[in-house]
Amino acid sequence: MVQYLSLDATFAALSDPTRRGILQDLRAGPASISDLAARYRMTPTGITKHVRLLEEAGLVVTEKKGRVRYCRLGTNPLEREADWIRNHQQMIEGRMDRLAEFLDRTKGTS
Repeated sequence: MVQYLSLDATFAALSDPTRRGILQDLRAGPASISDLAARYRMTPTGITKHVRLLEEAGLVVTEKKGRVRYCRLGTNPLEREADWIRNHQQMIEGRMDRLAEFLDRTKGTS
């Protein structure tokens, strides 16, 4: 169960379109909380809540310079999350293959 805590934080962070948008924006380079707040028509407090969730997942890093807090992409490469998705996809595909085999075997049988 403990192994999924980091996955939970990442998937929770990625579940919101605003947070996904922030990640997309930060691909171009660092941005201040004020810049992000203006871009998303939110208060700095509202954007900070989004950034905090991204930061907890390792997707964003913040740094304060003077009175301004800057955000940049974090170091989480999403490898564990991608592995989890691949494993889940393989399990689902296996089930679908077994279902198809069953349906082929029982086709026309009453």
